[in-house]
Amino acid sequence: MDKLYNMSVFVKVVEMGSFTAVANHLSTTVGNISRAVTVLEEGLNARLIQRSTRRLVITDVGQRFYDRCVAILGDVEQAEAEAGHATVAPRGVLRVHAVPGLGRTLVARAALAYRKAHPEVSVDLLLSQRMPNLLEEQLDIGIVIARTLPDSTYVSQKIGVSHCILAASPAYLERHPPVQAPQDLARHACVLLSTVDYAPDEWHLEGEDGTFTHRPSGGHLGVNDMDAMATALRDGAGIGLLAGFSAIEDLRKGTLVRVLPGYYTNQRNVYALYPSRQFVDAKIKLFVEALRRHVGEQLAGYASELGIAATEAA
Repeated sequence: MDKLYNMSVFVKVVEMGSFTAVANHLSTTVGNISRAVTVLEEGLNARLIQRSTRRLVITDVGQRFYDRCVAILGDVEQAEAEAGHATVAPRGVLRVHAVPGLGRTLVARAALAYRKAHPEVSVDLLLSQRMPNLLEEQLDIGIVIARTLPDSTYVSQKIGVSHCILAASPAYLERHPPVQAPQDLARHACVLLSTVDYAPDEWHLEGEDGTFTHRPSGGHLGVNDMDAMATALRDGAGIGLLAGFSAIEDLRKGTLVRVLPGYYTNQRNVYALYPSRQFVDAKIKLFVEALRRHVGEQLAGYASELGIAATEAA
């Protein structure tokens, strides 16, 4: 029989003073109640209760064991309550992984807003380009940008979409031939972006005139981070792909200029991943909702500002 169950039966026997009363209380037989206490005594090699035909008397060992059982069962009850409460109220530490460009801006802002709303949760935000292993790295949520997700056991929630646009510095464009059509890119230095979901050797562009694939060649600078890309473009390294969320402030300030403004890359989805669909902690559920509000809606706003069709940004 289960030890915790036997301990709870023993506690009830001490408190109610009768095997029969406990059997009636638990809707079982007197034999089952007696057997639970006997199993404990045999395991402890000690007598807990002296039985007679008239009454039960707890021994000194039994009294000490009773006190410990009450404390242990109380801790178990509290642990169960806390675990159950975790699916209702957010608390504890939330470990979040995100790709750097999105993580340093929109995800970080979402985390700050989340902390204000739920101060009992601490948020650890970890940034890297790779696809995380949530279980091995003890992560609660991973935020990735991808056209499609690889097969996995993770639960995924789409929180928004992202596109890259072509950009360069005004100084670079003044020194080089104008770019009026995608074919003109062949005459320009290209800064290559290489991330989990972007191959550096092919730029797949969409626009009102259809699709176009540009294959940069020759000696070019390559980066695997959106912030590094923005720095290189501002310094006049050439033309490069830059995510809307990384480009928007430079475009507003004029430190970068959009190249071929009618074109952008294929849509990438922004996903929140977490390990299981069952018994999801409230801290995870509410953070995913915060991501939809503070990341998904902002991405849609950027797409609108960049003139990307609403159907693409939906």
